[in-house]
Amino acid sequence: MKSRTYNRKKILIVFLASALILLGLIGRLAYLMIFEAEYYQELARDLHERERPVKAARGEIVDRNGTVLAANRTVCTISVIHSQITDPESVVEVLSRELELDPGEVREKVEKVSSMERIRSNVDKETGDRIREYGLEGVKVDEDYKRYYPYNELASRVLGFTGGDNQGIIGLEVKYEDYLKGTDGTILTVTDARGVELEGVAEDRIEPVPGQTLQVSLDYNIQSYCQQAAVNVLQEKQAEAVSVLLMNPQNGEIYAMVNAPEFNLNEPFELNTGQDPDSLSDEELQDALNQMWRNRCINDTYEPGSAFKIMTAAACLEEGVVSLDDTFVCPGYRIVEDRKIRCHKTGGHGQETFADGIRNSCNPVFMDIGMRLGADRFCDYFEQFGLMSLTNIDLPGEAGTIMHSRDAIGSVELATMTFGQSFQVTPVQMAATVSSIINGGRRVTPHIATGIADKSGELVKKFEFPEKKGIVSEETSETMRKLLESVVAEGSGNNAFIEGYSIGGKTATSQTLPRSANKYIASFVGFAPAEDPQVLGMVIIHDPQGVYYGGTIAAPVLRDIFDNVLPYLGIEKM
Repeated sequence: MKSRTYNRKKILIVFLASALILLGLIGRLAYLMIFEAEYYQELARDLHERERPVKAARGEIVDRNGTVLAANRTVCTISVIHSQITDPESVVEVLSRELELDPGEVREKVEKVSSMERIRSNVDKETGDRIREYGLEGVKVDEDYKRYYPYNELASRVLGFTGGDNQGIIGLEVKYEDYLKGTDGTILTVTDARGVELEGVAEDRIEPVPGQTLQVSLDYNIQSYCQQAAVNVLQEKQAEAVSVLLMNPQNGEIYAMVNAPEFNLNEPFELNTGQDPDSLSDEELQDALNQMWRNRCINDTYEPGSAFKIMTAAACLEEGVVSLDDTFVCPGYRIVEDRKIRCHKTGGHGQETFADGIRNSCNPVFMDIGMRLGADRFCDYFEQFGLMSLTNIDLPGEAGTIMHSRDAIGSVELATMTFGQSFQVTPVQMAATVSSIINGGRRVTPHIATGIADKSGELVKKFEFPEKKGIVSEETSETMRKLLESVVAEGSGNNAFIEGYSIGGKTATSQTLPRSANKYIASFVGFAPAEDPQVLGMVIIHDPQGVYYGGTIAAPVLRDIFDNVLPYLGIEKM
């Protein structure tokens, strides 16, 4: 009896325990189905769905006439899906051969247990098509885009380039990234438990949205001609570098910006110096690349030399401390405190008017009128002209002016500053400031982008850039235009003269630091027509060999450029 009763209790306990376990499992299942359903559905989707990105086509960059300066080429991304590979040896053999990769490197990725492994991106379409034709299971060939520059070196530091992810790195490519990049799409496929894509199950595809077209003020023809002119003088004078800048002084639009030697935008990591990258350390190579990518027109400063006399003359005329008929005597130098500061003409210019002093580019004349103006007012005009602010050109990395503090400017500093020494500015700052002095006194913003267009070419956004009035009076501006025209017609800038055109301008020759290196910068800034300037140009030659005077070697370069560009822009001879 006792044994039978014990067995019944034991069966009851087992039944109750089983019931409790079953109720617990039912409760857990109910909890998972009701409260955790979304979480496990997500895990299931992740297990059976594969998402592959589809790159968006980057927006084109087109010049003022619609010429495409930056476009796209179709390229392929080659990937492998481990669970779908049925013949790994064939996959390794084909991919290593077609992609010219080490078989061991390919095998490592083929054998790696993962949802997808990228073998190589930016593969040319022809190679991608060949790989696709093998029909290898587990090998995916997805088409996307790589940036392509039809003219290789043209405006390299202005346009900039993109990296492996198609993202802008320098120049306009990075400045207008948000407009150009577009939005990537995706392809979503469904697989079984083994990871094999299920046939007959439709792909879920989100189409990429291409980037917008960036319209710029650059002119392919003008840029090409300026670039060739820069290369010619670079080679002829065995110079370190040559910069050329052409812009509209009335609205700030830049027609050309050259920094020779340029580099190949389609191979932006190849040095343009002829150096062997293998001979450099990683740090040295990166420094060399950073230097190659620098835009001297905006990233680097220099002593402007006598071209700055334009600003000194305008300030003194505006302040009323000098008139055109004021007379001066130049013995070839001025004694300032304990310093003998020389004129470029050793024997001196003798007696001359202020107008003569500009035509002769006479240092003593400008030292004299600078002393009349005084250091404090000189600094006021420096700020009024915008020289202490950035131009805010629409390119990254603009450098600021390097200038003495007010309380550090003594007589010697003031004397040298009047003719463009002992401080530094960027070329684009000089161009913007000269523009404001000759265009009636309006400080325009130098810029390259003009608008954004959609894929049909319809303008959807026009860029507006700020302008500041009252830099100088209309009267001072008109006087400066006439004075600078006389510099070219009968003064130190006569090598820029073109029969039938009225051209204004100013030569400059400055010495780099340290002075003991005996390196010079020859430059010339000019504009036309003198009475109503439509084009302003600058030529800057860094460390030319042999003759290094701006009037001798830089002025003729701008003359040749104007001789071709002015008729091209419809500016007729008088």
